[in-house]
Order: sequence, then C-alpha cells, then structure tokens
Amino acid sequence: MTTRLSAGALSRDGDVQPGGLRAGRITLIDRLSASHARACAALALLCLLLFLPGQASLQPMDRDEPRFAQATKQMLETGDFVAIRFQDEARNKKPVGIYWAQAAAVAAGEALGVPNARTQIALYRIPSLLGALASALLAYWGALAFLARREALLAAALYGACLMLNAEAHLAKTDALLAACATASLAALAQVWLRRESRISLPVFLAFWLGIAVGILVKGPMVPLFVVLPALFLSWKARSASWLRPLRPLAGLALTAVIVAPWFVAITLKSGGAFYAEAVGKDMLGKVGGAAERHWGPPGAYTLAFFATFWPGAAFAAMSVPLAWRERRTDAVAFLIATILPAWLIFEAVPTKLPHYVLPLMPWIAVLTVIALTRGEITPRRRCARAVALLVPAIPLGLTFGLCLTGWKLDNHTIPWISLPVLAAACLAAGASWIAFARDLPERAIALAILGSGLLGPGVLGLAQRQLPTFKVSPRLAAFQSTMPCRDPLVGTLGYREPSLVFLTRTDLVMLPDGDAAKAFLQGGGCRLLFVEGRERDAFNFAWPVGRPAPPPLGVVEGFNLNNGRRVYATAYAAAP
Repeated sequence: MTTRLSAGALSRDGDVQPGGLRAGRITLIDRLSASHARACAALALLCLLLFLPGQASLQPMDRDEPRFAQATKQMLETGDFVAIRFQDEARNKKPVGIYWAQAAAVAAGEALGVPNARTQIALYRIPSLLGALASALLAYWGALAFLARREALLAAALYGACLMLNAEAHLAKTDALLAACATASLAALAQVWLRRESRISLPVFLAFWLGIAVGILVKGPMVPLFVVLPALFLSWKARSASWLRPLRPLAGLALTAVIVAPWFVAITLKSGGAFYAEAVGKDMLGKVGGAAERHWGPPGAYTLAFFATFWPGAAFAAMSVPLAWRERRTDAVAFLIATILPAWLIFEAVPTKLPHYVLPLMPWIAVLTVIALTRGEITPRRRCARAVALLVPAIPLGLTFGLCLTGWKLDNHTIPWISLPVLAAACLAAGASWIAFARDLPERAIALAILGSGLLGPGVLGLAQRQLPTFKVSPRLAAFQSTMPCRDPLVGTLGYREPSLVFLTRTDLVMLPDGDAAKAFLQGGGCRLLFVEGRERDAFNFAWPVGRPAPPPLGVVEGFNLNNGRRVYATAYAAAP
C-alpha cells in the first residue's frame, strides 16, 4: 500500500497554507501568486531578466555550441534537413530536433531582415532561450501537484534562477530544450501518480507524450530514461503498474512513433545505418564505457558541482535531505526520490561527466527544497547550517573577484567597471540572504537569493563579458573579413582550429596542416585571408624563400582560448588581386 501525506503536511493549489511559512511571510509573493496568470507572468519576467542579457553579445562558446550552429547553418545553405554535417564531416551524434528548431529561428530572422542572420549566434540561441523559459513554467505546473500556488511559484523561481539553467539558456545546443521536454513529461507523470485518477485530461496526456517524442528528436533516449526510472521505481513501490493506465500507453506510443519515425527512417535511408553506428555505438556507449572528449570525473563529481550549478538553491536543497529520508514512504516524496536519485546515481557511475547532464533533475530538487521549507526544515538551528548557507554569498563574491582578476591578468589590466555596480548589488543581496537565514527567516533568505541570481546573471553575461575581449578570439579574427579590399575572401587558418571560426567566417574555411600549405594557400590567387596561430608562425615564415618574405600582416589578435586554457596569438595575412 502507498502512504499519502496527511492533509496538513503538504498543501496543493488552493489549500490552506502550512504553518512553516507564517513567520517572515513575504507579501510580494502572495500578490504575485494571487492567480496562475500572475504567477506565470512573474516567473516569465524573472527568467527573461536572467536569460536575455548577453544573448547577442556573448561569443559562440567553443566547442559544442558553434558545432551545433554551424551544422544548422549548413542545413540552410544546402537545403538538406535530414543529414547533419560539420563542414565535410557527418555529425551523427544527436538527432535532428535542435537543428530544425535553430533553422526555423534563423529563417525567421532572415525573413524579418536581420543582417547576416546566418552568422548571428543569438538567432541560434532562441530555441535554448525558449526551452529554458518553458522548463521553468512547466516546473511551476509540475510543482502544483505537490504544493500550493504560492510555494509552487517559489520552487519554480528557485529552479529558474539556478546557474546551470541560465548558462544553458545562453548556449545554442540541446540541453535547455531537453530540460523542457523532460520537465513536461515528469510533471505529467507526477499528476498521474499523486492523483490516481482513472482518466487524465488531454493536456496531461499531450504533455507526457509530446515531451517524450520531442525529447527523442532532441537527444535520443534521455527523456525516456528520465521517465522510465521513476515509473519503474514507483510501480515497485505500489506493487503494480496499473497507475500508469491513464496515460494510455498504446495511443501515446503511436503518437510518439508518428512524430519521430519519419526522420529516423529518412536518416537510415540516407546514411545506411552510419547514424546509429556513431550516435549509439560511439557517442552514447563511448560515454558510458569511458571518458568521452576528455570529460572524465570520479563518482561524486556531480554532487560536488551541484553546489555551484544549482546556486543559489543548492545550500537550501542540502538541508532538505533529512526530510526526504523521513518522508520517503509518502507518495509525494517517493516520487521526488524516484525521479532524482536513480538517474543521479547512474550519471555518477558513468565516467563521462558534464554538469548539464543532471539539469532535468533540478526542478524536482527545487520542489523538494520548498517542501522542506514549508515543513520548517530549512533552519539555522541545524548543525553547520549557517556555514553551508555561506555558499549563497560566496559564489557572487568569487565570481566578481575572479572576473576582475581575469581581466587584470589576461586583458591588459582591464577591470569590467560597468558591471561592478550590478555585481556588487548581487553580492549585497546574497549577503542579505545569509543574514535572513541566520535570523531564521528562511523564505526571505530564498527570495533574496533569487534576487541575487537575478542580478548576478545579467551582471556577468550581460555586462562583464562585453568588457573582456580577450575571450573573443574568433569574433575578432572574423572581423578582419570586413577590412579586406575585396568581398567574400577565401579564408584559411593554420594552428587555430576552433569551430567558432568556421561558424563566423565560411563553411569552407580551410584547415591548413603546415607552413608550406599556408604559403601555398595565400599564393593561390584571388582574394584570400589567412590566420596563423603563434606556435605556427616560425614554420610559416620559414616556408618563404630568402629574399621573398611573407607579406606584411594585416593585424594581430591576442587573447585567451577558454576551451584549452591557452593564450592565443594569431596573425592575419591578406592577399588581394
């Protein structure tokens, strides 16, 4: 038999407020949650405040983001929306969903007259922005199965404010859209599990199955994994899987097949099975069996990283663990444990570690945190609680100091002055959050922490990065195209091979192997632009005969490559007819 929480333990939408929040209750949250429309509008406004700054000014972040964007750009250039390619190489790693979404956004930008739309990274980021926003709103909907409207808004805001979701909203790749799909399916699953109704509404049915179908097109088996694990665990707990019948599995699987099968059939016919060999055999199984692309981490790495990736809620989430253990047999907490723990343990066991893998679990951690808040579990009276809560001000203080130090050391003694007032305000809000927690006002502490995140994100991504050109190597190199005396030059590069340079220049960017090839490229006739990285400059100069040195450089770009952690000195050379 399943165990349900008593009526006063966890309230749902419209129920009487539990007693844990009466002290230090924030009137603004009451007003914002007076209706679902207000709550959704407030949550959307918070997310847009966090996600919009920096969308256009942040450079393409090597290496994954420009690989996705370049593959989408090539779809638009060739008109082939089945095969996925990066330059001449088949990119059989992920299904096509994110590329179609990005292509639609770029095509809309072109239709609206955006200049050079196909090299505007902000257009490719629109699906991620919308995915992150949808994920936060769907988290609110999912939280309503566990909490009253007011607390559901607080849980969704805590998730929406976390650093990992903010980061993924700024990157043109799969993970923000994947989070939205997983949140939709899991929110629907929560409705089915907690309400145990013989029939469900059409929106719940569509949320569950469309989340799975679109998720498969975005990132293969990941959404089914996030859904199947809790479904199996909860069926074992209930000693029956009959609670899943309202989801109408046959109809849902048929709908999923109608959505996903056409592209999978098309890519099978086009690639002859090569897509599955690489996507499953190399990419997915390679990450399970070893550390793919040097992203190795020991077990426990996700747990350690969580205190940064789920900031500002991580410190408060840690205090909810005792409640989760005590209430593990209740329906609500059992669902949250079944959703979070099995998937988390699998990711910890897999050698490849990337922090965004656990992003779809974070909405449910936020719900568990607010449940603990309503039960009076988030309190400074716990052992070491005040010390753990110091993490809230530590992150913005560390980022502010780190940005200043980075600019000073790597960017000719640059300090991002314009961002400092906003960053200072974020630090003050985070410090006030800790003081509120120390005074046993946990709800106020969480609200102030969310405010701190709402200031920190725009301060870093909207302002500070604009003043640190040392990280914008590829945009500065690509800008040499506009200084050429001829239009649309052929472009080659020796040494510097980041995908962002391909995206910002030309699909046929030539990757040159040595100095002799670079010399031959520059002398090939017509309008040409060549970049030579500092470590290859001697080989390039040596390739020219005595008395006929290399042409004078067009300019030099000095910067820092975030991808490999090295300084970059790249020289531009030009040849014009």
